[in-house]
Amino acid sequence: MTTAVRDAHERTIAEKFSIITNELNERSRRMWVATEAHALGYGGVRIVHRATGMDTKTIRAGIQEIRNPDMRAPQGKIRRPGGGRKKCTDTDPSLGEAIEACIEPHERGDPESPLRWTTKSAEHIRNALVGHTASPMTILRYLRGHDYALQSNRKRHEGTDHPDRDLQFRYINKTVLAAQKHNQPCISVDTKKKENVGNYKNGGQEWHATGEPVEVNMHDFPDKELGKAIPYGVYDLAHNNGYVSIGITSDTAAFAVHSIATWWRYMGKRRYPDATDLTVTADSGGSNSARSRLWKVELQTFANKTGLTIHVRHFPPGTSKWNKIEHRLFAMITKNWRGRPLDSLATVVNLIGNTKTETGLTVKAVLDTRTYNTGIKVSDEELAKVNLIRDEFHGEWNYTIAPSVGY
Repeated sequence: MTTAVRDAHERTIAEKFSIITNELNERSRRMWVATEAHALGYGGVRIVHRATGMDTKTIRAGIQEIRNPDMRAPQGKIRRPGGGRKKCTDTDPSLGEAIEACIEPHERGDPESPLRWTTKSAEHIRNALVGHTASPMTILRYLRGHDYALQSNRKRHEGTDHPDRDLQFRYINKTVLAAQKHNQPCISVDTKKKENVGNYKNGGQEWHATGEPVEVNMHDFPDKELGKAIPYGVYDLAHNNGYVSIGITSDTAAFAVHSIATWWRYMGKRRYPDATDLTVTADSGGSNSARSRLWKVELQTFANKTGLTIHVRHFPPGTSKWNKIEHRLFAMITKNWRGRPLDSLATVVNLIGNTKTETGLTVKAVLDTRTYNTGIKVSDEELAKVNLIRDEFHGEWNYTIAPSVGY
């Protein structure tokens, strides 16, 4: 066959293939290219391969089917029984056992497995597998085919927008960007919802064997011995990491500032060794309320101990959802412990501390066993000692607390 004839065949086959290929399935496409190659005789496989891009092995397999009808796939099937890529569980017989060990670490796996402290999603199961390779879709197919299902816990055991809201948002954004430009730390702080500690229902679902959900208490009455967990979070806006202090007594201004001070001691100071200022964005209510006198007195103590000038920016009332910590840290924690009873303070600490995201979020969690008393009154004289400088724009929301002279 001359070069001119071969090129003519290639052009013809390529033109026909481009017209018909979208109408063919895997089997009919294989048979079509095999028929063309078989008709051309010697050299036909290479001509069809160059014209269509189909693999030469596929073309030769089709020719074998043409010559030997017994090798063809049954009517209505694309491949013969056993054809196609083998299942991961066939090539890796111990994969299923490894997946189940991740699903039920208490019974069939390592009780110290990191997956105990993360959501049992297919993605997390894949990351927790050691010595095995499987895609999230492979894991889902295995779970669905082996009597597993997404299940939640089962109970069994007995405001109005402020007119300057948008202006305040812009003011916060402007001051935070200015601080970050000079490599000064900026944090978002808040208290997460208090959580009952004990065998209580927790919203969300995770994989368990069908019909075997985690059974929790029928009622959510607080356990007097286990009490409540009070997570106060500090989120570094520039470096996507968080610190959560889990208190056990009261959510007070002293607790809030102590959490910030602990973050600075163990994380912030290392990240910003040359820092002179700290910008804090917070809600207007709660333990870091804009109206709290104790909050300001405690911040003054913190400023005196560290030498930092503290710039506080409060979000207007009713806009807490705009605080970065809510959706960058707290939302991730909620996802991580969904469907998992918070049966002990250790569980709370581990679940929070093992919260991670693909965007690089890391979290450090510490239990704070100090006692924080409520009802502490701050006199006018004590407040007057605070080195407080209010901004011209909404000084009740925006103010600076500098270290006292001679601190």
